[in-house]
Amino acid sequence: MSVSKIETILSTLVGFPSVCGLPNGEIIDWIEAHLLASGARVRRVPGDPATGVPGRYSLFAAIGPEEEAGGIVLSAHADVVPVTGQNWSSDPFVLTRHDDRLYGRGSSDMKGFLACMLNLAREAGREGRPALKRPLYLAISHDEELGCLGVRSLIDGIREEGDLQAVGCIVGEPTGMQVAVAHKGKIAFEIICRGQAAHSANPFLGKSAITLAGDMVGALSRLQEHIRQTERHDGRFEVPFSTVQAGLISGGAALNIVPDLCTLTAELRLLPGQDGAPYLDWLENAGREAVGKLGGGAVELRVINSYPGLNAVPSSDICSLALHEAGQNQVGTIDFGTEAGLLSEHLGMDCIVCGPGSIARAHKADEYVTLPELAAAERFLNGVLEHLRR
Repeated sequence: MSVSKIETILSTLVGFPSVCGLPNGEIIDWIEAHLLASGARVRRVPGDPATGVPGRYSLFAAIGPEEEAGGIVLSAHADVVPVTGQNWSSDPFVLTRHDDRLYGRGSSDMKGFLACMLNLAREAGREGRPALKRPLYLAISHDEELGCLGVRSLIDGIREEGDLQAVGCIVGEPTGMQVAVAHKGKIAFEIICRGQAAHSANPFLGKSAITLAGDMVGALSRLQEHIRQTERHDGRFEVPFSTVQAGLISGGAALNIVPDLCTLTAELRLLPGQDGAPYLDWLENAGREAVGKLGGGAVELRVINSYPGLNAVPSSDICSLALHEAGQNQVGTIDFGTEAGLLSEHLGMDCIVCGPGSIARAHKADEYVTLPELAAAERFLNGVLEHLRR
């Protein structure tokens, strides 16, 4: 076992505070150098300039024969969520070991798997070992935590290389090394409520945007009940239907002013294959009704971000390989979203999700991954590598 080597790589990765939404050149430089030293062919892909934040990059690397079909893609994101306001017991950007736990931001989500990927790249390129008969690909994205932003330009960069003839992709999000074949998709959107300002001494001279927003909060609740009653349930998920909820609300300027603007930020979490457009139409109709009841104002819906769900075929080659190497005979689902749906949809290959750590530890203070979890991931990926040598 080379878990100590993985721990060393993970320590370096955690040391880069690669918080989503910020430039990530330092960690990408280090990963790129590591991959080049392992004999990989590496392409650096700039982020979409439309995001307005320069200095963010993804990487796509290949090891093994260039023209052979049947390769396998390993996928991870290098960004992490912020630590602002969290009460950590140790420096979140210094990997700290206590017993068999390795604490640090991103240790579970998902620099632990990324460290295993980079260790595997070194193993794949080591002199004296059998050559790969089919290629190993590594896809490393930025800003996954902001709605799978970076993988979109990465996919474009991969497509520019030509048709990727891979058997499938393993996205190493933390599943406790369980093989997951499905997760929900997401649409994040704003409900922008506009009214008419007036002095609160006579509020009837204005139209309250907050009143409109209150009606739209009620509409979200009614939509949820509509979904629960009408949508075909999928018993693989803990919540077997699509969900809708508002996470943020902002409005008003002062107590003595009838507010002319109030914004709700909400999301739909959609069952795989479920079209969210009818639900947005439902809310737009509710907005028109709210405006009519108030006698003025306006309600506008604006989609911020979306990504598709995942619904992989359990009998696919990549799923069968993953189950074999993980020592399992049953697939599962996960409640959180990943880049797997986008990779599957745009690159036309089967994807599964399987990686060390637990999503229950992610995004919290004192996030950690365990040494046994990394060892299990290492065994799993070594099996994948041997498959590419046969």
